[in-house]
Amino acid sequence: MGALSPEPLPTESPASETPTPASQTPASQTPNSVTPDSPTPNAQTSEFPGPETNAREPLISAIICTHNRAEYLGGAIDSLLSQDCGATLPYEIVVVDNASTDHTREVVEARLIHPRLRYVYESITGLSVARNAGAKAARSHLLAYLDDDAEASPQWLRMLYEAFAQNDRLAIAGGRVTLLWPPGRSRPRWLSDGMTEPLGAYDLGDQPIIIHNPGQTPRGLNYAIRRSFLDRVGGFDPSLGRVGKKLLSNEELMMTERAIELNWQVGYIPAAHAAHNVAPERLNPRWFLNRAWWQGISECYREQLAGRAGLRQFGLAGDRFLRGLWKALRHWRDPAIRFDNLVYAYGQLGYLWAILRTLMGRRAL
Repeated sequence: MGALSPEPLPTESPASETPTPASQTPASQTPNSVTPDSPTPNAQTSEFPGPETNAREPLISAIICTHNRAEYLGGAIDSLLSQDCGATLPYEIVVVDNASTDHTREVVEARLIHPRLRYVYESITGLSVARNAGAKAARSHLLAYLDDDAEASPQWLRMLYEAFAQNDRLAIAGGRVTLLWPPGRSRPRWLSDGMTEPLGAYDLGDQPIIIHNPGQTPRGLNYAIRRSFLDRVGGFDPSLGRVGKKLLSNEELMMTERAIELNWQVGYIPAAHAAHNVAPERLNPRWFLNRAWWQGISECYREQLAGRAGLRQFGLAGDRFLRGLWKALRHWRDPAIRFDNLVYAYGQLGYLWAILRTLMGRRAL
């Protein structure tokens, strides 16, 4: 991996990078300006702004996509409202409520006194759908996504903006992610360093780098993307990304693969740090097994798109399953190593299940 190149960025006009109308959200779902209490008949996406609009157009848009995470959402929004951007870096915050049924809307409404904050309602569930809705509502040419259960460091937006401003080939960038354990809880004995990654942990060191291995792509919870690149690839794939309790993934991995194919760059910016709250229910072996299952399905779908899903992959996945199971048995007395390999093996079962669907002429998902 090479050092992040400090190539100067030609002045770009946000107006020249307006969203592509076909970016996964039909024209009939265009956000409508409404008051918080007004109905939105026949509209799947609706929006209302804060009490006034910033005089200056934002240079970067922070977007939070949320679904029933009201208990964490306030902290995420507050971390963005307190960004150390000064007067030289105008920014906006767009919260996309993805069909929440808790008090998500009230959490946002309580903060709408801040003029840079806007609320968008997206009735079609799915993380990628919500991300596309956020991109469509945002006004800038740089889009920075923060998870609804994460908290951005005060310099988060500035560090991301400067990385893009210094390199006009940079399509995607993300920063270090540390974990915030639930009050009174610590990492379980059965959870290895490697298994903190499914919880969102991400650290490639202290120096900015260009990523050449898609497996090292930035985490979606701390993820920025250039609008012109997002439009070029048609937005986020709604077949990937979480939908309800289906823990589908790999949308960021596929974006990185596309960026590299198209001669764009993907960067790791450690100073753009975010902390991720670990929900207590995730500190349960069953959650990791469920996530591994859906990861296996996501991997199969990615290979299906590339035309590689078939009998050969079925055999390879079977070998990987047996290898993981054997390693778990060999290290049975070490709870962390044993669990690592059990999770790996279970993920291969998800892959095998998806391959069988493919061989029967059905989609992996």
